[in-house]
Amino acid sequence: MSLPNNISFHPSTFLLIGIPGMEAIHTWISMPFCLIYLTALLGNFSILFIIRTDSNLHEPMYFFLCMLSVADLILSTTAMPKILSIFWFHDREIYFEACLVQVFLIHSLCSMASGFILAMAFDRYVAICNPLRHSIILTHRVIQNLGLAIVFRGVVLFCPQPFMLRWLPYCRTNVIPHTYCEFMALIKLACAETRICRTYSLTAAFLTGGLDFLLILCSYVVILYTVFHLPSKAARLKTLGTCGSHVCVILVAYTPAFFSFLTHRFGHNVAPHIHIFVANIYILVPPMVNPMIYGIRTKRIREQFLQVLTSHKF
Repeated sequence: MSLPNNISFHPSTFLLIGIPGMEAIHTWISMPFCLIYLTALLGNFSILFIIRTDSNLHEPMYFFLCMLSVADLILSTTAMPKILSIFWFHDREIYFEACLVQVFLIHSLCSMASGFILAMAFDRYVAICNPLRHSIILTHRVIQNLGLAIVFRGVVLFCPQPFMLRWLPYCRTNVIPHTYCEFMALIKLACAETRICRTYSLTAAFLTGGLDFLLILCSYVVILYTVFHLPSKAARLKTLGTCGSHVCVILVAYTPAFFSFLTHRFGHNVAPHIHIFVANIYILVPPMVNPMIYGIRTKRIREQFLQVLTSHKF
């Protein structure tokens, strides 16, 4: 639905068109998307089951990994079913309230996932730089409080977004050129001054993903300094090996996030379908890849997973 630019309205529904310019191949695109989603569900549920049932994995790093898996499961489930319904059934309509809920969940869960990755970096920092006090510093109570603080931060920082969007008058159209409801995509449809909303969004993004990434970098600078002062090469390699899985998770999580952020704000010549495709990678690929990384690189998780598979053979 299109309206003249000077007419504002409050839509009861929005229309998500999917990936603009690629509507003809939505069915083909849906196949890898569906496979990614199913793999993410299987991988994260497997991680949760294995860590819960194996007492040897009841350590801070794996507790934070469980929190990350829960966030990834909810995040991918928030977006993927609607994306598939657009691709398969051309079900593009989404109620205004449901759209606002999706905006809140996607942004707050991305913030929580970033926070859990930071908590895992803190665990690696303590384990390598202060190993004798690791169990004293990262007690079960501290782990629980860190998890709650990360969730609280995500909720508090992003709960104003749905209210901002609800109070805005909309004009021109109720069509969103995206596969899911995203804060900046809705802001572009508003016919009011949105500078405050944009500034708030940018600030919230920096206080979560941006700040988390800077703290992770600082922790790894100290970790590398400590590692390279170890007496033997074997000890250095072994210590660095304990960080390998976490470094891979950092790269998988932050590379598409920063690329999406930079192209969204500075890549004005980038085609719209590239923006949307990267935005989908940002919320769909990490939930699939994170369990794979820890399943392949962590011996105890890998052995437990193989044991579960072989024990269920008939």
